[in-house]
Amino acid sequence: MLTYHIITIGCQMNYADSERLASRLEQNGYKKTADKYGADFLVVNTCGVRQSAENRIYGLIPKIKKENLRSKIILTGCLAERKDVKRRLKDYVDIWLPIGKIQSVFRSINEAENEKIKYNYLEIKPNYESKFSAFLPIGNGCDNFCSYCVVPYARGRETYRSAKAILAEANDLVKKGYKEIILIAQNVNSYKSGKTDFADLLKAINSIKGDFWIRFLTSHPKDMSKKLIKTMADSDKVCKQIYLPVQAGDDKILKAMNRKYTVKHYEQLIKTIRQAMPEISVTTDLIVGFPGETKKQFNNSLNLFKQVKFDMAYISEYSARPGTAAFKLPDDVSRQEKKNRKSRLDKILRQTALINNKKYLGKTVRVLAENQSKAGEWFGKTATGKDIRFLAGQLDLKAGDFVNVKVAGVREFCLAGVLN
Repeated sequence: MLTYHIITIGCQMNYADSERLASRLEQNGYKKTADKYGADFLVVNTCGVRQSAENRIYGLIPKIKKENLRSKIILTGCLAERKDVKRRLKDYVDIWLPIGKIQSVFRSINEAENEKIKYNYLEIKPNYESKFSAFLPIGNGCDNFCSYCVVPYARGRETYRSAKAILAEANDLVKKGYKEIILIAQNVNSYKSGKTDFADLLKAINSIKGDFWIRFLTSHPKDMSKKLIKTMADSDKVCKQIYLPVQAGDDKILKAMNRKYTVKHYEQLIKTIRQAMPEISVTTDLIVGFPGETKKQFNNSLNLFKQVKFDMAYISEYSARPGTAAFKLPDDVSRQEKKNRKSRLDKILRQTALINNKKYLGKTVRVLAENQSKAGEWFGKTATGKDIRFLAGQLDLKAGDFVNVKVAGVREFCLAGVLN
């Protein structure tokens, strides 16, 4: 029996795609192996959003090919159609597979010309990695064309699954005992299927009978409606956690990024969200060192962090991505300056995250148990997305169980507690 191994680099959407790709391979007789150097077929699911993610494959793929000459290497994901990547890896990659065509991977490998493709790849039933938490893709692609981002070019324009298909998958997950359903797309809150928008979809999934949580990511501030905020607040299964990338704290930089909102609009959104859901935790993304970003403009991002008081932020240094509008701009902020700016934002983030976490001290929170260390300590997550560690004592606990934990200690990005 031929074997396969999948290496996934990048975001949650890539992991969900890999689960569907694994299912497609196993439907046609391939067996998964943990040995990436010994697999007959090695699939590398790539991310091109950051240069650091791209750089990983340039060392990884040649090394694996050198160790296993008979292995066929398949490259999919964001970099599958980049001409410069193809030139650089032409001697190592056997099959270049655009992400939207992963349903045809079996035909590509075996040249089975008579195989008919009858469905979109998102309708492939996945091999979920977890037994209690599942990514549920609701769509693919992006129409926003942020000037720094490759996604619209790598994945194409926005396409969304029907509400019927999404609800069917969600119902199936609940029946199988899943405790966490994470709705994902490049821009979840622009979802539209007939007359159903994202708020309607959330409400429909929330109405499914069962004890489970609903999370979603990633949202775009320009599409964060009052209807969606109210639906979140009114839905008992929707976790009070929002991932709302701001990307910059200066209006001129936001305009250059083609983000289509202002800092004032973003701040008002956060205010509205917190008024509707005081307990909510807020995560964001921000890029430092975008072309032309002055020290004054960066200071506006610092002020935004102080004002909003994020629970978590993914701060990245700008890296020019081929094919994007910003690629034509001079990358005029030095690498060291980018590092300094990132460090200054990180310092504020740690301060605000710790202040936010201190509000949990002495409170009992519901936790989804995720895994246990060899020393016996359990790790899990709260409904607000806070990582928490705790001891289960004599309780016969397993991954995927909900438990109540009293918070006894806090750090910037983690809580600690005891079973209550």
